[in-house]
Amino acid sequence: MSKTFDRIAAITFLAVGALFMVESLRISKSAYGSAVGPNVFPFLLGLILVLLSIKLLFETARYVHSESEKQPLQYKKFFIILLAAVFYAALLETVGYVITTFVFLVIGFQTMEKGGLWKSVLFAACFSLGVYGLYVKLLQGTLPSWPIWLQ
Repeated sequence: MSKTFDRIAAITFLAVGALFMVESLRISKSAYGSAVGPNVFPFLLGLILVLLSIKLLFETARYVHSESEKQPLQYKKFFIILLAAVFYAALLETVGYVITTFVFLVIGFQTMEKGGLWKSVLFAACFSLGVYGLYVKLLQGTLPSWPIWLQ
């Protein structure tokens, strides 16, 4: 593990999470037809990102220093996930939350660890449907659900 890279990543994600939280406070507090305002979801995502970044900072402080084993940077995996994230953001409104999140998670899981495709598919389906159900049905928020051509 690269201690320097992990620290830089933790600080970067901490800043991005804090920015999400601050900027979500500028979004209006209520939405027409929704019990949950559009500012809640970005704020919670920012909070989760901040908390995970703080956890990573504490973990990097406990790393054992070893110069003998340097792991190569995995550029291919990084660019695959980056490209998947760009497509995820671009297709979210058109294709819908459930399908884009499902595909993004399967690509991410398989990129990070090949094999176990059925576990990846099952977890991605449960997560995307679960978050959609929790946020839209239970909290009565709004997310682009399914594409128009599928309904």
